[in-house]
Amino acid sequence: MAPSMEILQGTLDLLILKTLALEPMHGWGVAQRIQQVSREALQVQQGSLYPALYRLERKKWIRAEWGASENNRRAKFYSLTKTGRQQLEREMADWERLSSAVTLILQRA
Repeated sequence: MAPSMEILQGTLDLLILKTLALEPMHGWGVAQRIQQVSREALQVQQGSLYPALYRLERKKWIRAEWGASENNRRAKFYSLTKTGRQQLEREMADWERLSSAVTLILQRA
């Protein structure tokens, strides 16, 4: 298995928004989902995850509510707001433009 890669802040925000677009989750669940979907290539450390969640909450892109986790522990569940869905669409479009441009450069280099 290849070593996990570090995730840049803007990319982490996009990954969190995309993950929460599927369903509300607690922080640990978000990190696990990103790791699973990336086939273990991406690992989100708590030191990056929770500041990102708080930042997205301050921007009103996500909201948090207390609830019970699968093992009946109290946990904060995050969900996407309407503004967050709009931001996700913008960020996905930006990502497509950026990744296409980088691909073009790499193919010609």
